[in-house]
Amino acid sequence: MIFSELTAISPVDGRYRDKTEALASCFSEFALIRYRVRVEIEYFIMLTGFLTQLKSLDTNETRETLQRIYLEFSMEDALRVKAIERTTNHDVKAVEYFIKEKFDTLSLQDYKEFIHFGLTSQDINNTAVPLSLKEALREVYYPGLQVVIDVLKGYAEAWKDIPMLAKTHGQPASPTRLGKEIQVFVYRLEQQVTELKRIPMSAKFGGATGNFNAHHAAYPECDWKAFANRFVNDVLGLKREEWTTQIANYDYLAALFDGLRRINVILTDLCRDFWQYISMEYFKQKIKAGEVGSSAMPHKVNPIDFENAEGNLGMANAILTHLSMKLPISRLQRDLTDSTVLRNVGVPLAHIEIALKSLLKGLGKLLLQQEVLSRELDAHWAVVAEAIQTVLRREGYPEPYETLKAMTRTNEGITEQLIVQFIQSLQLTDEVKQELGGITPHNYVGI
Repeated sequence: MIFSELTAISPVDGRYRDKTEALASCFSEFALIRYRVRVEIEYFIMLTGFLTQLKSLDTNETRETLQRIYLEFSMEDALRVKAIERTTNHDVKAVEYFIKEKFDTLSLQDYKEFIHFGLTSQDINNTAVPLSLKEALREVYYPGLQVVIDVLKGYAEAWKDIPMLAKTHGQPASPTRLGKEIQVFVYRLEQQVTELKRIPMSAKFGGATGNFNAHHAAYPECDWKAFANRFVNDVLGLKREEWTTQIANYDYLAALFDGLRRINVILTDLCRDFWQYISMEYFKQKIKAGEVGSSAMPHKVNPIDFENAEGNLGMANAILTHLSMKLPISRLQRDLTDSTVLRNVGVPLAHIEIALKSLLKGLGKLLLQQEVLSRELDAHWAVVAEAIQTVLRREGYPEPYETLKAMTRTNEGITEQLIVQFIQSLQLTDEVKQELGGITPHNYVGI
């Protein structure tokens, strides 16, 4: 059967492939193999400047030749690695044998036993995976999220002077400004992005059980800890975990997933608010010729983009929760449960990518119905009661809260006329009455 959108098991590689394509270069099986090859090659290159036996290879020409193995890594190369794996039944060992074959073609066969020297497979996996995550965040996730934030900033500025009835507990509350409510989401997202970027992208690199046993046995005079720190921190651009078992501790990786999940929760909150605003007719949605809103009701234009985004954010968070709760737990010095779980780190990023694109599509369809917001404010004069009773407190008026409560907590409508009559009935100076009379649902919006 030919692989296609119609035969893919997961929608991230089927129905939504066009939205997740950019992540394939970081999280596909091809990408994982290439990252492993990259780590192995860069490790060997660093050894050439560290071990006397390899000094003759410590040249720019040799470095560039070796780096081309992963820089020019092809689908044919990946298929060769998979073919070797069918024999070894070990994915990282297959990468090692593949590079050894390359060394044979480069007349470097005398040095090929220094490939994967002293390492365990997790020294490769626990650097390759965080490296792929780091580059996916930098190249796909952060730019995509920033586009959403920038659109929200534009709306916050455009709507900064538009008054809107607030709803707390679903009930009319002190008015606000539409732009300010959008700015709340901008602020929340920017705060969490800042926190997310502070989390180190950590990696394990220390031999079979984290102690450089084999390295030290072969070259006891070498400072392997300093070597590993330079390699992971400076060459790969990650942060080496100094104390580990055979595998990474995954604590920082868990923190990263928790940070992504928090941002997703904020985006879910945003989706639900806009969904509600649309249902309240604060916004209409742009109509695209040929699109169908309902298979049965031709008049409908459903807020499907916000619903799609919310659903995918939920899928992402379900997986991120498992990743962050499972990965830091491993029996004794290592069990294999992290291996299959790590293969799924790209899945929540794919759902997030789908969500961001759907959210952007939804935001781009919004048509503000300012007259609806205005009518709703006119229909809820009771919301100025807070302002009146607070001014009365300032003036020393007896029991102002109770006075306003008695007047406004009624099933009868509170109109502008009733508010005016109430103000005139108060024992206040004309100046204060004039001040109170100037407060309306449209201008009682705070700072």
